[in-house]
Amino acid sequence: MEKELSKKLDDIVDYIVDSKEYKECIKYKEEMDKDESINITIKEIKKLQKQYINSNDKDIKNNLDNKIDELNNNILYNKYNQNLEVVNNMINYVKEELNDYFDKLLNENTNA
Repeated sequence: MEKELSKKLDDIVDYIVDSKEYKECIKYKEEMDKDESINITIKEIKKLQKQYINSNDKDIKNNLDNKIDELNNNILYNKYNQNLEVVNNMINYVKEELNDYFDKLLNENTNA
């Protein structure tokens, strides 16, 4: 049973990993890792988030919002996020289907 279950799980993972969206995600992630401007903006955002949490300063918040907008307006970052959302939706779908399946199975067994 464990082998069969493992095979079925491998099939699901393979399906996701072989998807166009997953492959695009990986491609865009690698491109983003090489893009100095994106990396600098992300570091600035993290720094500003820490500063804002510690100070609750409106100027820092405005600066943070501007940096987030700058990142969100980056085409490469946008393409990555769009594909990542699709991949995450596939994973969530599998998770929800498994939860529903076991919920129904357990409810049928307790009602029998």
